[in-house]
Amino acid sequence: MLLKMLKKDFARKKSITIVLFLFIWLSAVLVSAGSNMIVELSNSLTHLFTQSKAPHFVQMHAGDIDQSAIDTWSSTNKLVKEQQTVEMINIDGSNLFLGSKGESEKNSVMDISVVTQNKSFDLLLNLESKVIQVSEGEIAVPIYYKQQNDMKIGDQVKISAPPFEKVFTVVDFVRDVQMNPSIIHSKRFVIHPSDYDFVKQNYGELEYLIEFQLHDFSTLNEFSQAYQASQLPKKGPAIDLTLFKTLNALTDGAVAAVIIFVSILLNIIAILCIRFTLLATIEEDYREIGVLKAIGISSRYIKKIYLTKYVVLAAIAAVAGYVTSLFLNQFFTANILLYIGSAPKGIVDYAISIAAVAVIFFMVIFFCRLVLRRFNKISTVEALRSGSIGDAKMHRFSPSLNKSKLLAVPVFLGIKDVLQRFKMFRLLLVVFLVSSFMIVVPINFLNTIQSPTFTSYMGIGQSDIRIDLRQSDDMIARYANMLEVIQNDEDVTRFSPLVTSQFKLINSEGVEENISVETGDFSIFPLDYVKGNAPTKENEIALSYANSSGLKKDIGDELRFIVDGQEKKMVVSGIYQDVTNGGKTAKALLPFNKDNVLWYVVSLDLKSPQLMQQKMAEYEKAFYPAKVTDLKGYIDQTLGTTIEQIRLITVVATLIAVLVSILITSLFIKMVIAKDNAQIAIMRSIGFGLKEVRVKYVTMSLSVLIIGILLGTVISNTVGPMLVSTLMSSFGASQIEFIVDPVKAYLLSPLILILVVTITTLLSILSIKKSSVASLIAE
Repeated sequence: MLLKMLKKDFARKKSITIVLFLFIWLSAVLVSAGSNMIVELSNSLTHLFTQSKAPHFVQMHAGDIDQSAIDTWSSTNKLVKEQQTVEMINIDGSNLFLGSKGESEKNSVMDISVVTQNKSFDLLLNLESKVIQVSEGEIAVPIYYKQQNDMKIGDQVKISAPPFEKVFTVVDFVRDVQMNPSIIHSKRFVIHPSDYDFVKQNYGELEYLIEFQLHDFSTLNEFSQAYQASQLPKKGPAIDLTLFKTLNALTDGAVAAVIIFVSILLNIIAILCIRFTLLATIEEDYREIGVLKAIGISSRYIKKIYLTKYVVLAAIAAVAGYVTSLFLNQFFTANILLYIGSAPKGIVDYAISIAAVAVIFFMVIFFCRLVLRRFNKISTVEALRSGSIGDAKMHRFSPSLNKSKLLAVPVFLGIKDVLQRFKMFRLLLVVFLVSSFMIVVPINFLNTIQSPTFTSYMGIGQSDIRIDLRQSDDMIARYANMLEVIQNDEDVTRFSPLVTSQFKLINSEGVEENISVETGDFSIFPLDYVKGNAPTKENEIALSYANSSGLKKDIGDELRFIVDGQEKKMVVSGIYQDVTNGGKTAKALLPFNKDNVLWYVVSLDLKSPQLMQQKMAEYEKAFYPAKVTDLKGYIDQTLGTTIEQIRLITVVATLIAVLVSILITSLFIKMVIAKDNAQIAIMRSIGFGLKEVRVKYVTMSLSVLIIGILLGTVISNTVGPMLVSTLMSSFGASQIEFIVDPVKAYLLSPLILILVVTITTLLSILSIKKSSVASLIAE
């Protein structure tokens, strides 16, 4: 009996059933794909870190080292399981040529090094997550360049610094547990030991990674404090396993979170549609429900009849969604598979995606049950007497036609109908609001992260050109020469020299630890501060959001530093955002520590933007081997992968929003027309043409759409930045402000929705017959 009823109901409401199926199916697809991404990311990271034997603690150091002192200290520290020192030859980008294009990496912001394969741990893996082994004349290239430069096996890599030149053949790509993501400005190329010795004798400066594996990772904090208190080399940042995992997971983790969020939005829309459909069905069947109650059938059984349809519909859609996601998972996890690799999956891993889909299913059923509780309030006598629960309640506001002189009659009637039956139109309003939100937020965030002003979230003031000078033997002399040249350059309007060096910070436990502090004049290219302002006195310091959180310090709190051998109290003047290299930075007016300088930076503005390329080429030659980049190039290279992922999300979200608008508008208008059949017949009988009737329904759709777009835009600009900031807080940016492109956000996206909704409404009302009161009575 139930099966026959289901078949009849489907035949009677094909379009509605199909639309509801599509929403639940799409929601199931996305939640399954998003949860699978998280599982894949977690498993792949674990597999990568296991296969590569990731170090627990790494101290980067530029300068000479005493390995025997390191060995002695390590052997006496009971926390250390194993220690190795990785030697790297730094290669300037202008001396590195990738592929057959013949162009150097002179504009690259990456710190490029060549290394040999490590022996104990921190193993460099290939695309099959196996330990890379190369022969003489061969090279393994970081995955970053495979994606950025479209490199392939068999391409050539040339290191050229006349008269020295060496050509390698690409035989593999490197998965580097430390330096995979583009947000990390260091990349390691793997070559054969004999080639390494040849390059070392002829070119490059050395840098070291002093690496440790511990017996117990939980002792990392204790070990870190012990190392910082020692006399071992530490001219460079210290990083640990937790930061490696965070930086490797950020981009894809954020994408997975967004996909799941979109899935939940779609499921909410599906639930609202089901609620609307159920209420409409109950109204249509009101008299039949009264008859069933009158002959003794319980409300519980009647509810079961109506619920069965949605149980079957949700079950089939959820299963179909899960099966579909299995075919789409490779598309969603492509970036994970490239950068991190795949890992074996067990039954539990598949069960997580199934459980996520099950949640979608049970959400639908739960809200169906809530709606069906209305059966308990249906009176048998009232149902048989009236045969209807009555139309939606009319709004008190009811404008008069005779008072409207500006609007055409069909337009006026459409607006009046929306106002009077606003409760019924809430579903359409919510859908348009969500659709607007799904389009505007990704567009605004994409525009924000691509804008040169996004450097403010990277701890960098906005300028035309940035020049980076890294550690070298004659760095101080070259830096002084650079400043002299720039100061005498008439094409430069202003410039700001900044020096990053290491200072000793006495933490809350009384232990000294290293902290990287940038010193200089921060008023020339100012940052936007989350709290407070830039340091203006020698006893003030500004902390990045990540450092502020880690040190648990806020505006006005004190920090204890060792400056020139003396303890100095510093007051936190401001907190800024920084999404680069883990975001742990600080800014102060202290005299920089010459013995522990990490790098020098000069930011400058030019008189004319047309001089940009000319000046960059001039500075590259004059300040070789300094890195000279424009800010847009800096952002593209640092956040290129993230930008591509957000661009993909923007396209997908826009397509989903448009599809949702089409389906819901079609469903809603058809149901309203069926409900308004008598009203349409009366309008036709008193002289309204089909054109006027259709104008009325288009007006109804567009008036609800315009309200939805306005509300969606307001929410996008208030709630949107809060959601993005929540996602970006793990990057080091906790307070994102959208940089809006008004043409895309406030003109093109509304026009797309208006065009789609208008066409959909016109197609949906083609079914209006040339009806009249007579034909209605005849029926």
